[in-house]
Amino acid sequence: MDVCLYLLKVGWYNAVLQPSFHLQYSEGALAFVVLSTPSMFDKAFKPFVNKQLLKKINDPVDQCVSYHLSLVKESLPDQRVDIIYDYEILPNRKPKFLAQTAAHVAGAAYYYQRKDVRCDPWGEKKIYGVCIHPRYGGWFAIRGLLIFPDVQVPFLEQVAPVDCVASEEKRIELLEKFNFHWRDWSYRDIIKVKERYSEEQKAYFGAPPAERFKLLELQGVLQRSTFY
Repeated sequence: MDVCLYLLKVGWYNAVLQPSFHLQYSEGALAFVVLSTPSMFDKAFKPFVNKQLLKKINDPVDQCVSYHLSLVKESLPDQRVDIIYDYEILPNRKPKFLAQTAAHVAGAAYYYQRKDVRCDPWGEKKIYGVCIHPRYGGWFAIRGLLIFPDVQVPFLEQVAPVDCVASEEKRIELLEKFNFHWRDWSYRDIIKVKERYSEEQKAYFGAPPAERFKLLELQGVLQRSTFY
């Protein structure tokens, strides 16, 4: 699976959040934020689908990520590894972890929020933040968190994320595009990127979740309509 892993300490994450969002591990515990890159679609997802490992009840990409991260866990039988996926929620409907916050404190991608704009032009509108990666722009996804509760790294030094959208004008443009025009993909190209989603991949992620199995069949990724 084509991913990037970024180190963090649980304490870095907990330090910037309210207690209700804290991870219930020691502050010095080691964790990794898992990002998928554009090439994951061809290198990991399509082979996964072609092996007919899908179960139709769940999102195909989520199944692929879960499969590969489970292999990581199985490869470390003597180590306790907890996995939290980006789509998992608590009984109170809150996410199990805030993916963009984790990516920011790990130095993976800068989490641009309304507070990063000095002259706020939005008034009473709700404005959501978004992470931008210095290599991939917005053409990536935060897939999960690997936590090693028994590995303590008290002296690990935090690395700040790259502030690749540094100007006020560009930050406003980014948040405008992400909040009000996200369907046209343009926010993802707010900086010059090294790699982006293919047209096939854009068609897949742009389709409603309920139609994605059918789209895979039309694209010839699924060789037959059998699931278990």
